[in-house]
Amino acid sequence: MSVARSAVGILDRLLDTLHPPRPVYAHCDIPCGIYDPIDAQLSALTIVRMDQLIGELAAPAADAKPEDRALYTSKIARYTLVKEQHAEKLKGEVRVIWGDYFTPDHAKQFPQVHELTWKIMKGASKARQGTSLADAQDLLKLVQDFADIFWQTKGAKTRRVPSMQKPGGELVVPGA
Repeated sequence: MSVARSAVGILDRLLDTLHPPRPVYAHCDIPCGIYDPIDAQLSALTIVRMDQLIGELAAPAADAKPEDRALYTSKIARYTLVKEQHAEKLKGEVRVIWGDYFTPDHAKQFPQVHELTWKIMKGASKARQGTSLADAQDLLKLVQDFADIFWQTKGAKTRRVPSMQKPGGELVVPGA
């Protein structure tokens, strides 16, 4: 190894130490051709469930013990964090399918897909900003519509099946 190459290697390691590289995330960008909107639907159901739990949570009384106030605050924080995480995951899943999977031919066949994707992005933001169960359920419906279009582009008929999860709701899956 030359002295110059060795010096460059040392300099690279020093720069990485001072300014560590940030991790990057992607579906795969090969493209692998493996896409499925099920994770987006499960995230939407999770958002619905978090809003249900927040709605069921009784605020502590004015004379509540400090530990009761702390428990309430902890639950609200946890439910909100999970809702935030799943709203972002949902947006990421939809964004990857829309950006990497859908083709111009798909957009011609389903011209509503671009506006639907925009509505999902806005709906996920709205659902994470508040605790409206109606907003969360509207988001779930949008994601179900997206899943229906996705499976149709693959030539699959879809059906709705009960989610069998606490928030109820349905999942759009391929099949007769």
